[in-house]
Amino acid sequence: MSQVAFSIPDELVIALKTTQDGLASRIRVAAAVKLCEMGQLSAGAAAKLADAPKPYFPSRLADFGVNTFDLTEEELVRDATNA
Repeated sequence: MSQVAFSIPDELVIALKTTQDGLASRIRVAAAVKLCEMGQLSAGAAAKLADAPKPYFPSRLADFGVNTFDLTEEELVRDATNA
């Protein structure tokens, strides 16, 4: 497994009212969500990066305002017509 390390000023940890581990977890989730949103990771791969169960990850996407269903208007109309 690869490991990525970078420094974060202590003031940010304090300002976010968290611990180093808590901030690391938040950064992993934020990175996973953004990479999934950009289409660079599948939801399953992003869930692994976020260390979240696959069925739970779509709710994390929603927490960040990311649309979990990427359907065009035409696809939505067709689905509604066929429902």
